[in-house]
Amino acid sequence: MNLDLLRSFFEIATLGSLNKAAERLRVSQSTLTRQMHALEHDIGGALFERSSSGVALTATGHVLFDGMKPLLTKFDAALGEARKLARGQSASLRVGYISSAAQEYLNPALAALRRAHPEVKVKLLDQSPGEQLEALRQGEIDVALMGRAGATPEKEFYAKRLATLPLTVAVAETHPLAGQSTIALAELRGDLFVGANERDLPGHNRWITQICRKAGFRARFVEDAESLSHGLSLVVTEGAVSLIPEYAKKSGAPGVRFVPLKESALKWTLVVTWQRGRVSAPLRVLLDAMPVQNAR
Repeated sequence: MNLDLLRSFFEIATLGSLNKAAERLRVSQSTLTRQMHALEHDIGGALFERSSSGVALTATGHVLFDGMKPLLTKFDAALGEARKLARGQSASLRVGYISSAAQEYLNPALAALRRAHPEVKVKLLDQSPGEQLEALRQGEIDVALMGRAGATPEKEFYAKRLATLPLTVAVAETHPLAGQSTIALAELRGDLFVGANERDLPGHNRWITQICRKAGFRARFVEDAESLSHGLSLVVTEGAVSLIPEYAKKSGAPGVRFVPLKESALKWTLVVTWQRGRVSAPLRVLLDAMPVQNAR
């Protein structure tokens, strides 16, 4: 349906007068009359009752007015926000993040954003990397702070690597390797690995399978963890092992030891990812304030 016809319809219905609506829209009354005839033809019935005192909505007109008004309001709001973003302006910023990395990497950047743009409303969403990718694809968030092993999402979105971090092996305190200074991947040959749901951490289990194959054995998984805390609980209750990034060990867990992985070439990449297109000024401040660390 033609949006111009709807806008004209709402003006007439609100003002109760073709003449007043024509003045506000800066068109002739005959133009509005032709538009309303066209709209009534599309609907299949009269939208207004005309009298010497003006016009009033018919029952059909009320249905159209009440049903379409919220949609047009949302349309105008979305259009306005899109235009602001296209000009490099935005009144809001939606940020997806993983909580285990927020304190070191996100919080300082949010403080810088608040100082530079106190007017910007920030919406924070604690999401897994898989949830963040889907939210980016659906346009539900503007930027994501995610960690992942193996592939990164540069092909779909813009991405900035913040850090390339060593991996740590989470084992139960009673595990035979818990007292070692490092653990080689081959030493985990007889252990069960904690996996991750594909929707939460895309490609994680495939990556574990590939690196174990290169180490000379086949990886076996005990269960796919729903979260970091769930994964660490499986380490204790099931005697499984989990490969996690170095920063995640700060969360701690009773009965768990964190031992560095001996293979220094195996890393975990922390990236900030955002939608392609023009970057708003608030987003630029946030991106520039995120600290980039050298691989370690």
